[in-house]
Amino acid sequence: MLIDGPRPTTLVGVKRLAKQLKKTNGIKHSDALDLAAKSADCVNFRHAQRTLPTNGFTNSKPYVLLTIYWSDKERGHRCGRETLRIELSTPILDLCPKSALRYVRGFGNLRMVADDHFVCDDIAHNQEYARDRLCAAERSLRFMEHTGLRPNRDRRNYPRILDTDKLPNIDHSTDWVDPASGQFVLIDEPYGNAPDDSNRAAWATRNGWRLEKASWPGMYRPYDCDLYVGIDTRSGYDIDALMEKISAMPEPVVSENWTGESVPSWETFLSPMAKTKQDERRARCKGMIYPSPSKATVPYNYNPGCSRRRPAGELGIDGHVQAGRVIKAVMSSQHAPGGVYTRLSSLRSDLEDWLGLEIDREQLDGPEFFEVYYTRTDEDQAFLQTLTSADDVVAALRRIARMLKNAYPDCAPLRRQLRRIEMSVSMIEKAR
Repeated sequence: MLIDGPRPTTLVGVKRLAKQLKKTNGIKHSDALDLAAKSADCVNFRHAQRTLPTNGFTNSKPYVLLTIYWSDKERGHRCGRETLRIELSTPILDLCPKSALRYVRGFGNLRMVADDHFVCDDIAHNQEYARDRLCAAERSLRFMEHTGLRPNRDRRNYPRILDTDKLPNIDHSTDWVDPASGQFVLIDEPYGNAPDDSNRAAWATRNGWRLEKASWPGMYRPYDCDLYVGIDTRSGYDIDALMEKISAMPEPVVSENWTGESVPSWETFLSPMAKTKQDERRARCKGMIYPSPSKATVPYNYNPGCSRRRPAGELGIDGHVQAGRVIKAVMSSQHAPGGVYTRLSSLRSDLEDWLGLEIDREQLDGPEFFEVYYTRTDEDQAFLQTLTSADDVVAALRRIARMLKNAYPDCAPLRRQLRRIEMSVSMIEKAR
Protein backbone atom coordinates (compact mmCIF):
# COMPACT_ATOMS: atom_id res chain seq x y z
CA MET A 1 0.00 0.00 0.00
CA LEU A 2 1.59 3.29 -1.11
CA ILE A 3 1.42 6.36 1.10
CA ASP A 4 1.39 9.74 -0.56
CA GLY A 5 2.52 12.97 1.04
CA PRO A 6 5.22 13.74 3.61
CA ARG A 7 6.62 10.79 5.53
CA PRO A 8 6.70 11.04 9.34
CA THR A 9 10.04 11.47 11.09
CA THR A 10 8.83 11.34 14.72
CA LEU A 11 6.75 8.96 16.82
CA VAL A 12 4.05 11.61 17.13
CA GLY A 13 3.96 11.86 13.34
CA VAL A 14 3.62 8.06 12.99
CA LYS A 15 0.68 7.99 15.39
CA ARG A 16 -0.97 10.90 13.58
CA LEU A 17 -0.60 9.15 10.23
CA ALA A 18 -1.90 5.89 11.71
CA LYS A 19 -5.16 7.59 12.71
CA GLN A 20 -5.62 8.84 9.16
CA LEU A 21 -4.91 5.39 7.68
CA LYS A 22 -7.33 3.72 10.06
CA LYS A 23 -10.12 6.03 8.93
CA THR A 24 -9.40 6.09 5.21
CA ASN A 25 -8.58 2.38 4.78
CA GLY A 26 -10.84 0.86 7.42
CA ILE A 27 -8.06 -1.21 9.00
CA LYS A 28 -7.27 -2.13 12.58
CA HIS A 29 -5.38 0.42 14.65
CA SER A 30 -2.43 -1.95 15.19
CA ASP A 31 -2.14 -2.54 11.43
CA ALA A 32 -2.35 1.18 10.80
CA LEU A 33 0.47 1.80 13.30
CA ASP A 34 2.70 -0.76 11.56
CA LEU A 35 1.90 0.67 8.13
CA ALA A 36 2.61 4.22 9.28
CA ALA A 37 5.88 3.06 10.86
CA LYS A 38 6.96 1.50 7.57
CA SER A 39 6.42 4.85 5.87
CA ALA A 40 9.03 6.20 8.33
CA ASP A 41 11.49 3.50 7.18
CA CYS A 42 10.89 1.36 10.28
CA VAL A 43 10.17 -2.36 10.29
CA ASN A 44 7.05 -2.02 12.48
CA PHE A 45 5.61 0.22 15.18
CA ARG A 46 7.70 -1.34 17.94
CA HIS A 47 10.79 -0.53 15.91
CA ALA A 48 9.52 3.04 15.49
CA GLN A 49 9.09 3.34 19.26
CA ARG A 50 12.74 2.43 19.76
CA THR A 51 14.05 4.38 16.81
CA LEU A 52 12.21 7.64 16.28
CA PRO A 53 12.34 10.68 18.53
CA THR A 54 9.05 11.41 20.25
CA ASN A 55 8.61 14.96 19.01
CA GLY A 56 11.58 15.88 16.88
CA PHE A 57 14.12 16.39 19.65
CA THR A 58 16.93 13.78 19.74
CA ASN A 59 19.38 12.85 22.44
CA SER A 60 22.83 13.13 20.93
CA LYS A 61 24.58 11.56 23.91
CA PRO A 62 26.57 8.46 22.82
CA TYR A 63 25.25 5.09 23.92
CA VAL A 64 25.53 1.40 23.13
CA LEU A 65 23.06 -1.47 23.41
CA LEU A 66 24.19 -4.98 24.38
CA THR A 67 21.88 -7.98 23.79
CA ILE A 68 21.98 -11.61 24.88
CA TYR A 69 19.25 -14.20 24.25
CA TRP A 70 18.76 -17.03 26.73
CA SER A 71 17.01 -20.38 27.12
CA ASP A 72 16.48 -22.04 30.50
CA LYS A 73 15.87 -25.78 29.97
CA GLU A 74 15.74 -26.44 33.71
CA ARG A 75 12.77 -24.10 34.17
CA GLY A 76 10.32 -25.38 31.64
CA HIS A 77 12.27 -24.27 28.57
CA ARG A 78 11.65 -20.61 29.30
CA CYS A 79 13.42 -18.24 26.93
CA GLY A 80 13.93 -14.52 26.55
CA ARG A 81 16.14 -11.60 25.72
CA GLU A 82 18.16 -9.23 27.89
CA THR A 83 19.28 -5.86 26.51
CA LEU A 84 21.32 -3.33 28.44
CA ARG A 85 21.59 0.30 27.32
CA ILE A 86 24.83 1.99 28.39
CA GLU A 87 25.25 5.74 28.19
CA LEU A 88 28.82 6.70 27.28
CA SER A 89 30.89 9.86 27.26
CA THR A 90 32.23 9.04 23.79
CA PRO A 91 31.20 6.64 20.98
CA ILE A 92 32.20 3.10 21.78
CA LEU A 93 34.66 2.73 18.88
CA ASP A 94 36.41 5.90 20.02
CA LEU A 95 36.60 4.37 23.47
CA CYS A 96 38.05 1.10 22.15
CA PRO A 97 38.70 -0.16 18.58
CA LYS A 98 36.38 -2.96 17.45
CA SER A 99 39.34 -5.29 16.92
CA ALA A 100 40.32 -4.87 20.58
CA LEU A 101 36.85 -5.19 22.09
CA ARG A 102 36.95 -8.98 21.91
CA TYR A 103 39.75 -8.87 24.49
CA VAL A 104 37.50 -6.95 26.91
CA ARG A 105 35.78 -8.89 29.68
CA GLY A 106 32.16 -9.49 28.72
CA PHE A 107 32.69 -8.75 25.01
CA GLY A 108 34.34 -12.04 24.02
CA ASN A 109 31.56 -13.24 21.72
CA LEU A 110 29.52 -10.07 21.25
CA ARG A 111 29.19 -9.13 17.58
CA MET A 112 28.70 -5.54 16.41
CA VAL A 113 25.53 -5.51 14.30
CA ALA A 114 24.99 -1.73 14.15
CA ASP A 115 26.85 1.38 15.24
CA ASP A 116 24.89 1.29 18.50
CA HIS A 117 24.30 -2.43 19.03
CA PHE A 118 26.20 -5.63 19.91
CA VAL A 119 24.58 -9.09 19.93
CA CYS A 120 25.85 -12.30 21.50
CA ASP A 121 25.63 -15.23 19.06
CA ASP A 122 25.66 -17.82 21.86
CA ILE A 123 22.42 -18.60 23.70
CA ALA A 124 22.91 -18.13 27.45
CA HIS A 125 21.78 -21.06 29.60
CA ASN A 126 19.58 -18.88 31.80
CA GLN A 127 18.46 -15.31 32.39
CA GLU A 128 20.77 -14.70 35.34
CA TYR A 129 23.86 -15.65 33.35
CA ALA A 130 22.84 -13.35 30.50
CA ARG A 131 22.44 -10.43 32.89
CA ASP A 132 25.78 -11.20 34.56
CA ARG A 133 27.55 -11.15 31.18
CA LEU A 134 26.03 -7.83 30.18
CA CYS A 135 26.81 -6.21 33.52
CA ALA A 136 30.43 -7.41 33.26
CA ALA A 137 30.67 -5.80 29.82
CA GLU A 138 29.26 -2.56 31.22
CA ARG A 139 31.82 -2.52 34.03
CA SER A 140 34.62 -3.05 31.54
CA LEU A 141 33.43 -0.11 29.44
CA ARG A 142 33.26 2.09 32.53
CA PHE A 143 36.79 1.03 33.47
CA MET A 144 38.14 2.08 30.07
CA GLU A 145 36.08 5.25 30.07
CA HIS A 146 37.42 6.46 33.42
CA THR A 147 41.02 5.22 33.26
CA GLY A 148 41.82 5.69 29.57
CA LEU A 149 43.38 2.20 29.54
CA ARG A 150 42.91 -0.17 26.60
CA PRO A 151 43.33 -3.96 26.27
CA ASN A 152 46.96 -4.88 25.67
CA ARG A 153 47.19 -6.72 22.33
CA ASP A 154 50.96 -6.50 21.80
CA ARG A 155 52.79 -9.45 23.29
CA ARG A 156 55.98 -7.39 23.19
CA ASN A 157 54.52 -5.17 25.93
CA TYR A 158 53.93 -8.14 28.22
CA PRO A 159 56.53 -8.19 31.04
CA ARG A 160 58.59 -11.39 30.94
CA ILE A 161 58.70 -11.44 34.73
CA LEU A 162 55.03 -12.43 34.81
CA ASP A 163 56.04 -15.65 33.04
CA THR A 164 59.32 -16.37 34.81
CA ASP A 165 58.30 -15.32 38.35
CA LYS A 166 54.52 -15.61 38.59
CA LEU A 167 52.67 -13.24 40.89
CA PRO A 168 51.44 -15.30 43.89
CA ASN A 169 47.66 -15.97 43.96
CA ILE A 170 47.08 -14.18 40.65
CA ASP A 171 43.50 -14.79 39.47
CA HIS A 172 41.12 -13.42 36.81
CA SER A 173 43.87 -11.09 35.62
CA THR A 174 43.64 -8.90 32.52
CA ASP A 175 46.33 -7.02 30.60
CA TRP A 176 46.01 -3.33 29.83
CA VAL A 177 48.07 -0.56 28.30
CA ASP A 178 48.02 3.21 28.62
CA PRO A 179 47.92 4.31 24.95
CA ALA A 180 49.41 7.71 25.83
CA SER A 181 52.60 6.29 27.35
CA GLY A 182 52.64 2.65 26.25
CA GLN A 183 52.77 1.60 29.92
CA PHE A 184 51.68 -1.98 30.66
CA VAL A 185 49.18 -2.26 33.52
CA LEU A 186 48.25 -5.54 35.20
CA ILE A 187 44.76 -5.82 36.67
CA ASP A 188 44.42 -8.75 39.06
CA GLU A 189 41.03 -9.69 40.58
CA PRO A 190 41.40 -12.59 43.04
CA TYR A 191 38.63 -13.57 45.43
CA GLY A 192 38.59 -11.53 48.63
CA ASN A 193 40.91 -12.71 51.41
CA ALA A 194 42.50 -15.27 49.04
CA PRO A 195 45.85 -13.56 48.32
CA ASP A 196 48.78 -13.97 50.69
CA ASP A 197 49.65 -10.30 51.12
CA SER A 198 53.13 -10.95 52.50
CA ASN A 199 54.10 -13.21 49.57
CA ARG A 200 52.74 -10.71 47.07
CA ALA A 201 54.56 -7.83 48.75
CA ALA A 202 57.80 -9.82 48.65
CA TRP A 203 57.23 -10.55 44.95
CA ALA A 204 56.70 -6.84 44.23
CA THR A 205 59.86 -5.83 46.13
CA ARG A 206 61.90 -8.56 44.45
CA ASN A 207 60.86 -7.52 40.95
CA GLY A 208 60.62 -3.75 41.31
CA TRP A 209 56.83 -3.68 41.02
CA ARG A 210 54.10 -1.95 42.98
CA LEU A 211 50.74 -3.58 43.75
CA GLU A 212 47.84 -1.45 44.95
CA LYS A 213 44.38 -2.59 46.03
CA ALA A 214 41.62 -0.39 44.66
CA SER A 215 38.56 0.72 46.61
CA TRP A 216 36.41 0.17 43.50
CA PRO A 217 34.94 -3.37 43.64
CA GLY A 218 36.14 -4.41 40.19
CA MET A 219 35.03 -5.83 36.84
CA TYR A 220 35.02 -9.60 37.35
CA ARG A 221 32.79 -10.25 40.37
CA PRO A 222 32.30 -7.05 42.39
CA TYR A 223 32.07 -7.56 46.16
CA ASP A 224 33.27 -11.17 45.85
CA CYS A 225 36.66 -10.27 44.35
CA ASP A 226 39.06 -7.39 44.90
CA LEU A 227 40.82 -5.37 42.21
CA TYR A 228 44.60 -4.90 42.33
CA VAL A 229 46.68 -2.73 40.03
CA GLY A 230 50.25 -3.79 39.21
CA ILE A 231 52.92 -1.53 37.68
CA ASP A 232 56.65 -1.87 37.06
CA THR A 233 57.89 1.11 39.12
CA ARG A 234 61.10 1.42 37.09
CA SER A 235 59.07 2.99 34.28
CA GLY A 236 58.24 6.06 36.40
CA TYR A 237 54.52 5.71 35.64
CA ASP A 238 52.22 7.65 37.97
CA ILE A 239 50.25 4.82 39.56
CA ASP A 240 48.77 7.16 42.18
CA ALA A 241 47.01 9.17 39.48
CA LEU A 242 45.61 5.95 38.03
CA MET A 243 44.38 4.80 41.43
CA GLU A 244 42.60 8.13 41.92
CA LYS A 245 40.74 7.63 38.64
CA ILE A 246 39.67 4.14 39.65
CA SER A 247 38.59 5.26 43.12
CA ALA A 248 36.42 8.00 41.57
CA MET A 249 34.43 5.49 39.47
CA PRO A 250 30.72 5.03 40.27
CA GLU A 251 29.43 1.91 41.95
CA PRO A 252 29.62 -1.02 39.53
CA VAL A 253 26.47 -2.30 37.84
CA VAL A 254 25.49 -5.79 39.03
CA SER A 255 22.76 -8.15 37.86
CA GLU A 256 20.99 -8.03 41.24
CA ASN A 257 20.11 -4.40 40.43
CA TRP A 258 19.18 -5.07 36.80
CA THR A 259 18.11 -1.94 34.91
CA GLY A 260 18.05 -3.35 31.37
CA GLU A 261 15.17 -4.51 29.20
CA SER A 262 13.89 -8.07 29.68
CA VAL A 263 11.56 -9.63 27.10
CA PRO A 264 10.16 -13.20 27.41
CA SER A 265 10.57 -14.03 23.71
CA TRP A 266 13.17 -14.52 21.00
CA GLU A 267 11.83 -11.79 18.74
CA THR A 268 14.84 -10.12 17.14
CA PHE A 269 15.66 -6.81 18.79
CA LEU A 270 16.43 -3.93 16.43
CA SER A 271 18.34 -0.91 17.67
CA PRO A 272 17.55 2.68 16.68
CA MET A 273 20.35 2.67 14.12
CA ALA A 274 19.08 -0.50 12.42
CA LYS A 275 17.20 0.85 9.40
CA THR A 276 17.47 -1.57 6.48
CA LYS A 277 16.55 -5.19 5.84
CA GLN A 278 20.24 -6.00 5.86
CA ASP A 279 20.51 -4.42 9.32
CA GLU A 280 17.59 -6.58 10.42
CA ARG A 281 19.27 -9.77 9.16
CA ARG A 282 22.56 -8.81 10.75
CA ALA A 283 20.86 -8.28 14.12
CA ARG A 284 19.67 -11.89 14.29
CA CYS A 285 21.40 -14.03 16.88
CA LYS A 286 23.26 -16.78 15.03
CA GLY A 287 22.56 -19.17 17.89
CA MET A 288 18.89 -19.20 16.82
CA ILE A 289 19.57 -19.82 13.12
CA TYR A 290 19.43 -23.36 11.71
CA PRO A 291 22.34 -23.77 9.26
CA SER A 292 21.68 -25.04 5.74
CA PRO A 293 23.94 -26.19 2.90
CA SER A 294 24.84 -23.97 -0.04
CA LYS A 295 26.17 -24.83 -3.50
CA ALA A 296 29.77 -24.69 -2.28
CA THR A 297 29.68 -25.36 1.46
CA VAL A 298 27.93 -27.45 4.10
CA PRO A 299 27.73 -26.84 7.87
CA TYR A 300 29.72 -29.00 10.26
CA ASN A 301 26.38 -29.98 11.79
CA TYR A 302 22.77 -28.88 11.62
CA ASN A 303 22.38 -27.68 15.19
CA PRO A 304 21.16 -24.09 15.70
CA GLY A 305 24.02 -21.65 15.88
CA CYS A 306 26.59 -23.82 14.09
CA SER A 307 28.72 -21.33 12.15
CA ARG A 308 31.57 -23.60 11.06
CA ARG A 309 31.38 -24.72 7.44
CA ARG A 310 33.44 -26.92 5.14
CA PRO A 311 33.54 -27.25 1.38
CA ALA A 312 31.01 -29.46 -0.34
CA GLY A 313 33.03 -32.31 -1.83
CA GLU A 314 35.54 -34.92 -0.71
CA LEU A 315 39.29 -35.23 -0.88
CA GLY A 316 39.02 -38.97 -0.28
CA ILE A 317 40.98 -41.07 2.20
CA ASP A 318 43.99 -41.43 -0.13
CA GLY A 319 44.02 -37.68 -0.74
CA HIS A 320 43.94 -36.94 2.99
CA VAL A 321 46.73 -39.44 3.60
CA GLN A 322 48.90 -37.69 0.99
CA ALA A 323 48.08 -34.26 2.40
CA GLY A 324 48.82 -35.41 5.94
CA ARG A 325 52.15 -36.93 4.87
CA VAL A 326 53.28 -33.66 3.28
CA ILE A 327 52.13 -31.55 6.21
CA LYS A 328 53.86 -33.74 8.81
CA ALA A 329 57.05 -33.79 6.76
CA VAL A 330 57.16 -30.02 6.17
CA MET A 331 56.47 -29.32 9.85
CA SER A 332 59.56 -31.40 10.66
CA SER A 333 61.72 -30.03 7.87
CA GLN A 334 64.78 -27.91 8.62
CA HIS A 335 63.85 -25.76 5.62
CA ALA A 336 60.58 -24.54 7.21
CA PRO A 337 60.71 -21.49 9.55
CA GLY A 338 58.73 -21.47 12.82
CA GLY A 339 55.83 -19.51 11.36
CA VAL A 340 55.23 -22.32 8.87
CA TYR A 341 54.70 -24.80 11.71
CA THR A 342 51.95 -22.61 13.20
CA ARG A 343 50.07 -22.26 9.92
CA LEU A 344 50.35 -25.91 8.94
CA SER A 345 49.22 -26.94 12.41
CA SER A 346 45.98 -25.03 11.84
CA LEU A 347 45.72 -26.47 8.31
CA ARG A 348 45.99 -30.09 9.42
CA SER A 349 43.54 -29.52 12.28
CA ASP A 350 40.87 -28.30 9.85
CA LEU A 351 41.64 -30.99 7.28
CA GLU A 352 41.33 -33.68 9.92
CA ASP A 353 37.89 -32.25 10.79
CA TRP A 354 36.93 -32.44 7.11
CA LEU A 355 38.16 -36.02 6.90
CA GLY A 356 36.03 -37.02 9.89
CA LEU A 357 32.95 -35.44 8.31
CA GLU A 358 33.56 -36.87 4.84
CA ILE A 359 33.85 -40.54 5.77
CA ASP A 360 31.98 -43.06 7.87
CA ARG A 361 33.72 -43.78 11.15
CA GLU A 362 34.01 -47.49 10.37
CA GLN A 363 36.16 -46.67 7.33
CA LEU A 364 39.07 -45.80 9.61
CA ASP A 365 39.38 -47.02 13.19
CA GLY A 366 40.75 -44.79 15.94
CA PRO A 367 44.51 -45.32 15.49
CA GLU A 368 44.29 -45.28 11.69
CA PHE A 369 42.24 -42.08 11.74
CA PHE A 370 44.71 -40.16 13.90
CA GLU A 371 47.60 -41.58 11.90
CA VAL A 372 46.52 -39.59 8.82
CA TYR A 373 47.47 -36.14 10.14
CA TYR A 374 49.27 -36.67 13.46
CA THR A 375 50.93 -40.05 14.05
CA ARG A 376 54.36 -40.49 12.40
CA THR A 377 54.74 -43.58 10.22
CA ASP A 378 57.68 -45.17 8.43
CA GLU A 379 56.23 -43.87 5.15
CA ASP A 380 56.15 -40.33 6.60
CA GLN A 381 59.78 -40.58 7.64
CA ALA A 382 60.79 -41.86 4.22
CA PHE A 383 59.00 -38.98 2.54
CA LEU A 384 60.70 -36.47 4.85
CA GLN A 385 64.07 -37.72 3.61
CA THR A 386 63.12 -36.70 0.07
CA LEU A 387 62.72 -33.02 1.06
CA THR A 388 66.37 -32.13 0.67
CA SER A 389 65.91 -28.46 -0.19
CA ALA A 390 63.56 -25.51 0.22
CA ASP A 391 62.47 -26.02 -3.38
CA ASP A 392 61.38 -29.57 -2.54
CA VAL A 393 59.31 -28.30 0.40
CA VAL A 394 57.67 -25.58 -1.69
CA ALA A 395 56.85 -28.08 -4.45
CA ALA A 396 55.25 -30.44 -1.92
CA LEU A 397 53.07 -27.67 -0.49
CA ARG A 398 51.97 -26.57 -3.93
CA ARG A 399 50.92 -30.17 -4.65
CA ILE A 400 48.60 -30.04 -1.65
CA ALA A 401 47.11 -26.77 -2.91
CA ARG A 402 46.38 -28.32 -6.30
CA MET A 403 44.80 -31.37 -4.67
CA LEU A 404 42.51 -29.20 -2.58
CA LYS A 405 41.48 -27.08 -5.55
CA ASN A 406 40.64 -30.19 -7.57
CA ALA A 407 38.65 -31.80 -4.77
CA TYR A 408 36.65 -28.85 -3.47
CA PRO A 409 34.68 -25.95 -5.02
CA ASP A 410 35.88 -22.40 -4.54
CA CYS A 411 34.56 -21.15 -1.19
CA ALA A 412 35.68 -19.30 1.92
CA PRO A 413 36.68 -22.41 3.94
CA LEU A 414 38.87 -23.62 1.06
CA ARG A 415 40.42 -20.20 0.48
CA ARG A 416 41.34 -20.05 4.17
CA GLN A 417 43.40 -23.22 3.83
CA LEU A 418 44.98 -22.10 0.55
CA ARG A 419 46.07 -18.85 2.21
CA ARG A 420 47.80 -20.84 4.93
CA ILE A 421 49.69 -22.80 2.31
CA GLU A 422 50.63 -19.69 0.32
CA MET A 423 51.83 -17.89 3.45
CA SER A 424 53.94 -20.93 4.34
CA VAL A 425 55.43 -20.98 0.85
CA SER A 426 56.20 -17.27 1.08
CA MET A 427 57.98 -17.71 4.43
CA ILE A 428 60.08 -20.58 3.12
CA GLU A 429 61.09 -18.65 0.00
CA LYS A 430 62.05 -15.58 2.03
CA ALA A 431 64.13 -17.69 4.41
CA ARG A 432 66.25 -19.22 1.60
